[in-house]
Amino acid sequence: MDLLGFGDLLLSGTWVTIKLALTSLCFGLIFGLIGASAKLSGSWIARTLATLYTTFVRGIPELLLVLTIYFGGSMVLMAIASNFGYDEYIEISAFAAGVAALSIAFGAYSTEVFRAAIQAIPKGQWESAQALGMTPLKVFFRIILPQVWRLALPGLGNLFQVLLKDTALVSVVGLSDIMRQAYVATGSTKQPFTFYMAAALIYLGLTILSTSMTTWLERRADPAARGARA
Repeated sequence: MDLLGFGDLLLSGTWVTIKLALTSLCFGLIFGLIGASAKLSGSWIARTLATLYTTFVRGIPELLLVLTIYFGGSMVLMAIASNFGYDEYIEISAFAAGVAALSIAFGAYSTEVFRAAIQAIPKGQWESAQALGMTPLKVFFRIILPQVWRLALPGLGNLFQVLLKDTALVSVVGLSDIMRQAYVATGSTKQPFTFYMAAALIYLGLTILSTSMTTWLERRADPAARGARA
């Protein structure tokens, strides 16, 4: 892929986009599991905090979240550092701000996916496992969580598609992702259609790849599908 000498630039941006999406996915899944567990817990404080988290994050645009963390995070760090006599400017990296913002957003949406998946599992499984002497934590990780993944995979796959496209928002704070590199190439060549179309095709290719991976994971997680192939 040459693209007037900017092909390597777009490829490097693609790699940054993939790293950003996968890193945000990992942290977002953790936030989602914690949020779902809090919403289903017996503590009203945990339920209230989880509800506030999902309501607030889902109610604001992801771009605003990126900008708030990127610029607001620097202000917070500088305020803390000033207490220790450090007065220099502290800048949060665009990648770190992007991971934080996208992880928080993904976690808020995946909280509801996980919550629905957990509630879909019969309560009798909890009761039977605890009757055998298993602790609640062991029941969750050994009995419930494997089933939760199978039930949540379709919803999580859709959320990852959104996450993959939302990575483009981080380019506004200087991250050298696909969109940023396409913008740089456009500024040098004055051919916006060529490079933005190339960026669109790259995103489409990544979407097709992630969709295929999600479909494969769903089949692997479905015992009935595995039995039919056998």
